[in-house]
Amino acid sequence: MKKIGILFGQENTFPQAFVDRVNEKQSDFKAEFVHIDRVEQSVPTDYAVIIDRISQDVPFYKAFLKNAALTGTAVVNNPFWWAADEKFFNNALAIQLGVPVPKTILLPSKDRPDDTNHNSFRNLGHMDWDGIFAHIGFPAFMKPHAGGGWKSVYKVDNPHEMFKAYDETAQLVMLYQEAIDFTDYFRCYCIGGKDVRIMPYEPRNPHHLRYAAEMQTTGDAGKKLLATMHDYVLKLNHGLGYDFNTVEFAVRDGIPIAIDFCNPAPDADVNSVGQANFDWVVEAAANMAIERAKRVQKGKDNLTWGTFVRGSVSGAGPVGVQPEKAEAKVEVGEAVKEVKPKAKKAEAPKEEKPKKGKK
Repeated sequence: MKKIGILFGQENTFPQAFVDRVNEKQSDFKAEFVHIDRVEQSVPTDYAVIIDRISQDVPFYKAFLKNAALTGTAVVNNPFWWAADEKFFNNALAIQLGVPVPKTILLPSKDRPDDTNHNSFRNLGHMDWDGIFAHIGFPAFMKPHAGGGWKSVYKVDNPHEMFKAYDETAQLVMLYQEAIDFTDYFRCYCIGGKDVRIMPYEPRNPHHLRYAAEMQTTGDAGKKLLATMHDYVLKLNHGLGYDFNTVEFAVRDGIPIAIDFCNPAPDADVNSVGQANFDWVVEAAANMAIERAKRVQKGKDNLTWGTFVRGSVSGAGPVGVQPEKAEAKVEVGEAVKEVKPKAKKAEAPKEEKPKKGKK
């Protein structure tokens, strides 16, 4: 197993930069795009490490990666955990880890799943909508309990808008979540469970300008905020067991509230994150992959398992296993600047509720 591979889909800039940087830094493990021409049960690959960027959208790849992991490949991120994880569980675990999250209610799908009827839901009573609205308040967000890419995300300002949006969600299981009126917003890379880069982020901007933001909190309050987010990022990723992830925070009254931290194939395109952030994530990912390749042991489980799983197995509870101490690195990203002055100027975001997200 003398290779480091990256499995990817439609993205263009990160995979090539990752392969090039790994090969520049060492020669023991050749980095390349993963090539698959035959997948036989329990037959190992020749990859010590595979960075997975696409299996969430391609079930065949997920099955391939589980087989590779079973036969010793260190797959980043752990395909068994990634397949089981979702955003509602993320929030529940965050509370046990001591990380603030928005008030959230899980909603059953508006339409029945295929091959079910009313008898399949004998245990499900009528939703206490008045109680739910009183608990969450308005405005609120609805989003799928599993998924990403801003797909099927709604902002609602009253019960009428909520039910109208709910009618569009079909068989999706949704989260109903309080909206956080924030003064700062951040997206934070976490690589290898130790390297953290905190990036100011503006989710209300057009996609290509979301990283074009500046941190508003300054002075000692700003330093305290950065330290708290760094601590929360590590707690969440150690608990979940992700080697490559992003965590988003909305800051309200000086408190960072974790909004979304189930992003195991996060955006790493230079055209959206900007050159400085791109260079950082390429370097951190290359270092992590090389370190993992050196630690791989033939015939053993070389996956990362979070403290939730390890604590459950050992009987210590979901937060009972402490992560191994490592020298942490935290950096603050730079705002992305427009580099095409002759291009059409982007319009300022309009004050209106978000519509159904598009991929």
